[in-house]
Amino acid sequence: MAVIALSGARRDSVGKGGARKARAAGQIPAVIYGHGEVPVAVQIGNRDFELALRQHKGGNVIVNLAVGDGQYTALIRDVQYDPLNHAILHLDFQHISLTEMVEVKVGIHLAGIPIGVKDGGGIIEHIVRDVLVRCLPTAIPPHIDVDVTALNVGDSVHVSDLVVQDMTILTEADTTIATVVPPTVMEEKPAEEAAAAT
Repeated sequence: MAVIALSGARRDSVGKGGARKARAAGQIPAVIYGHGEVPVAVQIGNRDFELALRQHKGGNVIVNLAVGDGQYTALIRDVQYDPLNHAILHLDFQHISLTEMVEVKVGIHLAGIPIGVKDGGGIIEHIVRDVLVRCLPTAIPPHIDVDVTALNVGDSVHVSDLVVQDMTILTEADTTIATVVPPTVMEEKPAEEAAAAT
């Protein structure tokens, strides 16, 4: 996984007032925590952050964050959005080491059309959309592909069926990821009931 270069500045004014001031200046208020260190309040340029994200595919983003004369390798753990205009309100960075294991959620991507959908008229239900894994930061995949083409109506794929490398899946092995269910059949009302309803 590529590490994205990003720069920011320490934020002297914290709290709601400081966050509003940062946003008014085109900055995103953020915090860096982890490794037993005291959390550091920082701010990242809104445009810089959006441009950096465009280089990345997948849900887990690793950045090399330059703040003043300090460097932090960090995972983006949380992005808070404004529910109305979807502007980024706040970022949480977790300071990590590229040589130490981390626990992250990785998205599940269903590949193919199940035979039970194509030939049996079934419906694929995607039940679990991510799994928790433990691995080195550089081994985090953009997503985990699951081939569902062999699933017939009534068949399911579980976490235990996942084939992965360089990581340990922590989600329960018997958790259902996807299943093919029979098509929903609308029952027709008897003629007398239909007449009574009109």
